[in-house]
Amino acid sequence: MIIDKFKPASQISFTKILDKKENNFAFIDSQNVNLSINGLGWKIDWKKLRIYLEDKYDVTKAYIFIGYKSGNESLYTFLQSAGYICIFKPTLELPDGKVKGNVDAELVLHTMIELNNFDKAVIASGDGDFYCLAEYLLSKGKLKKILAPNQARYSSLLNKLSTPENNVLDFISNLREKIEYIKTENEKGSPRDRTL
Repeated sequence: MIIDKFKPASQISFTKILDKKENNFAFIDSQNVNLSINGLGWKIDWKKLRIYLEDKYDVTKAYIFIGYKSGNESLYTFLQSAGYICIFKPTLELPDGKVKGNVDAELVLHTMIELNNFDKAVIASGDGDFYCLAEYLLSKGKLKKILAPNQARYSSLLNKLSTPENNVLDFISNLREKIEYIKTENEKGSPRDRTL
């Protein structure tokens, strides 16, 4: 902001008030978001999503909760370079070969640890397990938005929190034109192609 030294003090402080942005934090359940969007037949460009969160919701810090799996270091480095703070959950390999790394407890814990450091929270997940967290944040005036990934499949519990007055529920699936990952011809083996 450029301050004109000839403006009256009252105009300068009014200008500062207009320029003030919120200090909001995003808390992203990577597996829920990634699998839900992939199920719709497209992929998220995580850089574009980070920019969208900043532009639309004044997100200054974006925590992404992700299961740690050896060999995916380039993916984690990519996410960090895109502006995310990665919170890793140790994973378990199940007898059927699937990898399990549920991040719900970590997301709730980190949101509560950071509670006094942000104005409002953006929760990116369609999981009903976050209902109590979102309800608590809403009661404290600290919930900006719940971004459920898929409008066709998400917990109906989250609908109970969004009213015409507060409208806290929105859908990542509606953002395809803004945040879809489009692979270029010269991109091979990009970390973006890996499943979160």
